[in-house]
Amino acid sequence: MGDYILETEGLTKEFAGFTAVRGVDLRVRRGSIHALIGPNGAGKTTVFNLLTKFLAPTAGRIAYNGRDITALRPADVARLGMVRSFQISAVFPHLSVRENVRLALQRPLGTSFQFWRSERSLERLNPRADALIAAVGLAADTLSTAAELPYGRKRALEIATTLALDPEMLLLDEPMAGLGHEDIARIAALIRDVAKSRTVLMVEHNLSVVADLSHTITVLTRGHVLAEGSYAEVSANAEVREAYMGTGAGGAAGHA
Repeated sequence: MGDYILETEGLTKEFAGFTAVRGVDLRVRRGSIHALIGPNGAGKTTVFNLLTKFLAPTAGRIAYNGRDITALRPADVARLGMVRSFQISAVFPHLSVRENVRLALQRPLGTSFQFWRSERSLERLNPRADALIAAVGLAADTLSTAAELPYGRKRALEIATTLALDPEMLLLDEPMAGLGHEDIARIAALIRDVAKSRTVLMVEHNLSVVADLSHTITVLTRGHVLAEGSYAEVSANAEVREAYMGTGAGGAAGHA
């Protein structure tokens, strides 16, 4: 395997004459935390949708672990080890924390989403489920329903269910969206811990989090790459600062 786990070349997406993503060349280094930032409307979520095959590119190529995945379906990409966590928490609200994680663990066993299986037949998954739950700081909530959890803990549960799929690469879509200060610190610590054995690509608005976590930052504006580098490099870039002027005086320092 090469140094880069994910690469795009000339990635482009047009919608009825409007070009949302224009010629994006992206290279994500294996084992790194890579942030994708930019002003509202820059094309960040569209890039995520292209990478995970929820959208088909108009032009360009996507390679994962050296394999061309441009024409693959979303489920096929996930099976290769690239899994996405969405901006809006996606858990089953009326199932317990353990049941949510256990459902994700069922997939590699060939019993995916078979809700009618007996409780006893699934108990063998409990040790692994509980280990994942503890890893994201939810041990005290194992038997609580997801609906009972505060928002920040729902986000932690979503990451636990994503980790249950044992991804090699994790794509996080605004993991800090809607979180308070304490929850942001908790989820940031969780992402750092997760990245010890995986690659993480994230879209994130909170630039203090981006500065703290990311090894590499790619800045998008109007659908193309404006700059790339460390936080110090991109924050000192005059074009990047200008691109953020529309978000307010504090935009370049705190909001993408």
